[in-house]
Amino acid sequence: MTETAARTRNGPLRRLYHWILRNAEGPYAYSVLALISFAEASFFPLIPDVVMAPMVLANRRRAAWIAFWCTAWSVIGGAFGYAIGSVFYQSIGHWLVTALGAADQIDALRTRFAQNAWLILVVGLFTPFKLVSISSGIAAIAFPLFIVYTTITRSVRFFAVAGLLYYFGDPVRIFLEKWLEYVILAVFALIVALFVLLRYALHFV
Repeated sequence: MTETAARTRNGPLRRLYHWILRNAEGPYAYSVLALISFAEASFFPLIPDVVMAPMVLANRRRAAWIAFWCTAWSVIGGAFGYAIGSVFYQSIGHWLVTALGAADQIDALRTRFAQNAWLILVVGLFTPFKLVSISSGIAAIAFPLFIVYTTITRSVRFFAVAGLLYYFGDPVRIFLEKWLEYVILAVFALIVALFVLLRYALHFV
């Protein structure tokens, strides 16, 4: 193995992956998962799946609990994102969505959610949830309804991921061990593609 390849296989993403595997039963991994799940639903670009996956692979018997933990903190983070849209949009909210380059998507989602709140169930499965939560707050969707929809769509997302990891754990783990960096790049490429798709799809809803 060349020096460059060795550095690649011992890069920060791989070190984080192995750190989570080593600490999957300890308090730190769950704290990190809670923090990222909360932040992803309100203001942070990193998706919680990258932390949840190695935790499930390290102990597949706790897959349901890890999915529940991720869902609960994502719903709480979604409530904070809703507050950013409904209460703080003129201050930090507008700056945040501009910094994320998501102002157009936020405006389109706000319009669609105000007309059809049920779209949260669909859009929330595949779209970075901060866009959904902030847009819902701006659109003034009834907060209890937002929480119900958020709980449903986040549960479907994270329990589906955890279920796939539970049933196909060993092949997935081997694949991640070999291609981790490429998987992360593919995930981010998928997020970008979903941004573009969402921008055009909303014109037809």
